[in-house]
Amino acid sequence: MVVVDVLSFTTSVSVAVGAGTAVFPYRWRDESAREFADRHDAALAVGRRQVGAAQPWSLSPAAIRRGPFTERLVLPSPNGSAIAAGVSGATVVAACLRNYRAVAEWLISRNWGTPTRPIAIIAAGEHWPGSEVARPAVEDWLGAGALAAALLDRGATDPSPEALSAATTFTSSTDVPALIATCASGRELAAIGFADDVALATELDADPIVAVLVDGAFTARQPS
Repeated sequence: MVVVDVLSFTTSVSVAVGAGTAVFPYRWRDESAREFADRHDAALAVGRRQVGAAQPWSLSPAAIRRGPFTERLVLPSPNGSAIAAGVSGATVVAACLRNYRAVAEWLISRNWGTPTRPIAIIAAGEHWPGSEVARPAVEDWLGAGALAAALLDRGATDPSPEALSAATTFTSSTDVPALIATCASGRELAAIGFADDVALATELDADPIVAVLVDGAFTARQPS
């Protein structure tokens, strides 16, 4: 199963694991997250506005890039992280626009992408601000489409109509970074001072690594 949460969980995972950090997904950003981090001898990412000298990491990929190196990091979020943390019985990969080609190569090299070894691509979606209501997110649809298109280019077979539709959306979009910068999620982040997160998230194919969930943490794997 491949989780796609472009703004910002899987982008943050890709940036972190590319720097050598093991990332533990967690469902909730509350006191239980601190206890979970303590049990795993890991640093804890906080809310974007809570970042400071003592806690320099957050769901912001730009904050993770700027912050000091930490070997282990708990990264809570209600969307991509909650999805990844809730999976059992399947290999889980974190994909985004930064690493979609590497993810496609890694999956195809392991003979996934056929009717007998199918791939589920999960576009995480977003919460409306101030509510628990989820909405579709165009950035995650484009991220899922980027991966689907790359898989088909590398020989994946029998795509679902949804995968074909997402792939077509991505390949027919002439300026994906501009689309994401002006979509609802992109505008929301820019409005609260995090336009640099959107810029990082839309650097296409920038990370040559694959983030795979092993023993509760995402760590880096090479594409082949």
